Amino acid sequence: MDLFASKAPAPLAERMRPRTLDEFLGQRQLLGEGRPLRRYLDSGALSSSMLFWGPPGTGKTTLARILAGVVDAEFVNFSAVTAGVKEVRALVAAARERQAMSGRRTLLFVDEIHRFNKAQQDAFLPHVEDGTIILVGATTENPSFEVNSALLSRSRVFTLQALGEDEIVVLLERALADAERGLGERKIEAEPGALELIAAGASGDARVALNSLELLAASLTGDSPRLETAAAAELMRRRSHRYDKAGEEHYNLISALHKSLRDSDPDASLYWAARMLASGEDPLYLMRRLVRFASEDVGNADPRALQVAVAGMQATHFLGLPECDTAVAQTVLYLACAPKSNRVYTAVKAAAADVESLPDAPVPLHLRNAPTRLMKELGYGDGYVYAPNDPGGGLRQSHFPDEIGPRHYYEPTEHGYEARIREFLAWRQRRREEDE
Repeated sequence: MDLFASKAPAPLAERMRPRTLDEFLGQRQLLGEGRPLRRYLDSGALSSSMLFWGPPGTGKTTLARILAGVVDAEFVNFSAVTAGVKEVRALVAAARERQAMSGRRTLLFVDEIHRFNKAQQDAFLPHVEDGTIILVGATTENPSFEVNSALLSRSRVFTLQALGEDEIVVLLERALADAERGLGERKIEAEPGALELIAAGASGDARVALNSLELLAASLTGDSPRLETAAAAELMRRRSHRYDKAGEEHYNLISALHKSLRDSDPDASLYWAARMLASGEDPLYLMRRLVRFASEDVGNADPRALQVAVAGMQATHFLGLPECDTAVAQTVLYLACAPKSNRVYTAVKAAAADVESLPDAPVPLHLRNAPTRLMKELGYGDGYVYAPNDPGGGLRQSHFPDEIGPRHYYEPTEHGYEARIREFLAWRQRRREEDE
């Protein structure tokens, strides 16, 4: 018996892949009459390479396949996850041979092009410029950040949007009705609302919707299988939210949390934190950002904020998910309600700028340590005034390198505890002036 005699059927999502623009759903902003990508397809000619940027399951690969057919080019699918520069060279060589033998161009579709580093992306440039390949890259990440500028400047960027729920319902209905490529032969009847639940849970991803439908269909038996609403609801309830922890949405959410905290909005801050946790964010990453916020945006307006954030991070590490959610929430709410000051942040940046301009300014002799007799003979520590014994002397002596001179980096606000620090520094300045 040959265990490999029959080939397993392709997944439903692959079988239902649109073959023509008439079958394609969504992206009217690109494919509607007179829209940018539609004009390219109607012209039958390509003047530049393309980058398709959009969420998973929005048709990036499918559009590239349709495009190859329109311009009569050989479609070559290339994954940036599993290939490198060596494979690029082999594909380019094959493309040159194909063009020489048949005059047919090659459309090279690079899925997840953001996974390539700069050197790997640069490998495409000469072959894009001499017309050997038509490059179509697909990415779920913002090309401005993930695609190098040389390649980006030679490409048209088209932004694809998540499919609407009504569009996904149409796609699911097609799959149930199509006897050739879909599930039509099984004559599955969907209860009212079942397909809508799948569409809602797919978050605009056609592939997720079709995979979910296929999974539900596999569990149905009998001559008149019925897709129940309850089964669809249970399956989609457990699907995690779309969230790429290394991509743009990751930074969008942490930015929303940071800005809500800075604006002292506890409810919005808690919402964004809860959304990040629900989406699978590492709670320790979230707590590290809160520790940074406590120092950068609360600072000395409430010195306890840093203590709370560090304690919250320790509790999160100790408890883990799901029990750490309250430690995260407590920290978020404390920071949101704390008085705000960024003067620690601005002060350290100003000090760092002076260090960069004069990185090797000598430490004044009176501030140097003198652990040996030789160092004492060289004048290390001479003239240093011990402030606890002579407060006035401590105020008068300089603590900066001579090349830099006195600087004023820290200017406390009048918020929270910084108001007391401000009073102390004002008293210190008055004492210095009185002793001069």
